[in-house]
Amino acid sequence: MDHRLPTQDLPRAQLLAERAFATLQRFLHVEAVGGGVLLAAAAAAMIWANSAFADSYHALWHQQLLIGFGDFVSSRSLHFWINDGLMTIFFLVVGMEIRREIHEGALSRFDQALLPVIAAAGGVIAPALIYIGLNADPVRGQGWAVPTATDIAFAVGALALLGRSIPVNLRVFLLALAIIDDVIAVLIIAFVYSSGLELSGFIVAALGILMVVGLQRIGIGSALAYVPPGALVWTGLLMSGAHPTLAGVVLGLMTPVRPMPLREPPLQMVSRVIAELRDSDAAWKDTHRLRSRRRTLHVANREMLPPVVRVQTALHGWVAFGIMPLFALANAGISLTASGLGSGAQSVMLGVGLALALGKPVGVIGATWLAVKLGCRLAPGITWGGVCLIGLLAGIGFTMSIFTAMLAFPDEALLNAAKLGVLGGSLAAALFGLGWGVAHARRQHKEAAAHP
Repeated sequence: MDHRLPTQDLPRAQLLAERAFATLQRFLHVEAVGGGVLLAAAAAAMIWANSAFADSYHALWHQQLLIGFGDFVSSRSLHFWINDGLMTIFFLVVGMEIRREIHEGALSRFDQALLPVIAAAGGVIAPALIYIGLNADPVRGQGWAVPTATDIAFAVGALALLGRSIPVNLRVFLLALAIIDDVIAVLIIAFVYSSGLELSGFIVAALGILMVVGLQRIGIGSALAYVPPGALVWTGLLMSGAHPTLAGVVLGLMTPVRPMPLREPPLQMVSRVIAELRDSDAAWKDTHRLRSRRRTLHVANREMLPPVVRVQTALHGWVAFGIMPLFALANAGISLTASGLGSGAQSVMLGVGLALALGKPVGVIGATWLAVKLGCRLAPGITWGGVCLIGLLAGIGFTMSIFTAMLAFPDEALLNAAKLGVLGGSLAAALFGLGWGVAHARRQHKEAAAHP
């Protein structure tokens, strides 16, 4: 018995709404859109911080926000909850991306991963050397890691703007390089910018990790069940003196890459429930039996995808269109009139900008050339023009670079200078990359036309 209305009998307003939501869903999963929103948030922060309402900009992020329950209440600034709290979710997605790539992506095989690893290493070493060369002073030198990371959202979004003329393998190479960059950035944060570590905090974090492992072992598939132990890991790392956002990376790497084992395959569960409902009209009138079958369908639907894919997909929109733009809005607002760029601050700004716009492409292209000379091979469809494009786009460091700068510089003047360097260097890298990409695509098209 079919209890569904034919499609043509649905109200016209509902049909139009379904089409609109489907179009919006596709739109929100275009990488370039997320990068555009991030750029708009950064521009809004700069305009706000340099307008007549600049005082309200700074006052907003210093507002105290109480979070907790009962006697367990923490009062921190809104800026803290964004940078140390919400950004943990961003790092959770980063951790899951790393986990997926190691399991079945560009990092799953040694021969595939070797070239992006070498290229990423070059893209870390060269910018750091350029920065240190301009900032040998120990205080300013703390920012050597600021220009070493690539912003995945911006870089992949910029590549997406170039359209279908870009080979798939080139996109995979950029994604792998950016993910390895993130791994290196996470390790730098953990080992360079964490000090005065407390053992008691690590004990609390370890307890949270054991709780996560226990929930996985007994077959708990609901993501909400992992929020309390995840919060415990975050709290433990905060207590330890390590940066609490590292909790997101740890939990992301622990996310299972296979669905939870069930007594019967999910598709078989769905088929069985549908057959039972189709064969019995009484089943539609028994609400208790309907609830039971609805729970079965919910479990089957949940376990059709592995948790690492399901959770990452669910969080994508929140991170790309909520957390990252909010982070940019809270941290990109630099007052140009009161930035206090003395000689030391100017050196920081110049060092970061040059390291991103020049050091990144030099490091990535140079390391790739050396690796090929030593026996590595470029993937099919990737030319040296494409490698140059990847090197230029790798200089877009926005999110991770600003995040690292806040850890490296407690001094406000040096921090503002580093942020200006990040914004200028990332913008230059994006413009150079897009300009080169358009020229490269046209050249490839002409060569294809000349040799059909």
